[in-house]
Amino acid sequence: MKISVVIPNWNGKELLEKNLPAVLAAADNPKNNISEVIVVDDKSSDDSLKFLETEFAGRIKIVRHTQNRGFASTVNTGARTARAPLVCQINTDVTPSIDFLVAVLPHFEDSKVFAVSLHEKRFGPARGKFEFGFVGFGSGKEKDRPVDSFWVNGGSGVFKRSIWMKLKGMDEALLSPFYWEDIDLSYRAAKRGYRLLWEPRANVIHKHESTMMKLSQKRVAKIRERNQLIFIWKNLTSANMFKKHIKGLFRRLFKNPGYIRIVLAALVKLPKILAARKKEKRESKVSDEAIFARFQ
Repeated sequence: MKISVVIPNWNGKELLEKNLPAVLAAADNPKNNISEVIVVDDKSSDDSLKFLETEFAGRIKIVRHTQNRGFASTVNTGARTARAPLVCQINTDVTPSIDFLVAVLPHFEDSKVFAVSLHEKRFGPARGKFEFGFVGFGSGKEKDRPVDSFWVNGGSGVFKRSIWMKLKGMDEALLSPFYWEDIDLSYRAAKRGYRLLWEPRANVIHKHESTMMKLSQKRVAKIRERNQLIFIWKNLTSANMFKKHIKGLFRRLFKNPGYIRIVLAALVKLPKILAARKKEKRESKVSDEAIFARFQ
């Protein structure tokens, strides 16, 4: 299968300057099966576009947002623009190895595989956990074989485009501008019976949070916590587990009264959350308990 590489960009000229040549070198390796490289610019205010047009004209496709719309919208634009059956979403702060997609391709011969996470140096497969009424995640130990992953990173993963479009991609309506959108997409796919994998031979180096460090960290933390709540309210359809969440939520509010601001920020979107939750209940084939049991 051919692969479209999609790079979301916001004020990332320095990162593009550093990492885009490595992406193009990998694109020149025929074993990676890369048919196009797309950069989606989310209304950058730096010299990103001028740099791309000057240095990489004819080598990449540039798609421009006329308004700043956030990460989920930017990668969704890239997936819609892509022409190949597989889409590699890779952030500007990721440096791929010359053959980073070679080991990924065979996994998609299985029709049930939705996405494969690349191997970020020092990070293993993602593991999900349900503790004290809240969904959390972490990185497992690096392994020497492909294994199941709780989620596939939206900044260093390969996705089957047909399933991405069927799931309507990342949730712009509820999770913009950033955080939890790739976990949400992965979880929705898993609950519909699709597989998520981590491939140890798909080597990349990911300098995490390079873009996020440009933003107010207080605002970033608030959005992260708000989106965690939205994810739970939308996707956790097990009555037993949701009951534990409510208990955990009140416990957290009791210990930290300031957390009410996070709850109120999520409640603003409650009508849309309930509509999405109804859809998840209707379309899910795999229980929440079964998914978390894989990572115990």
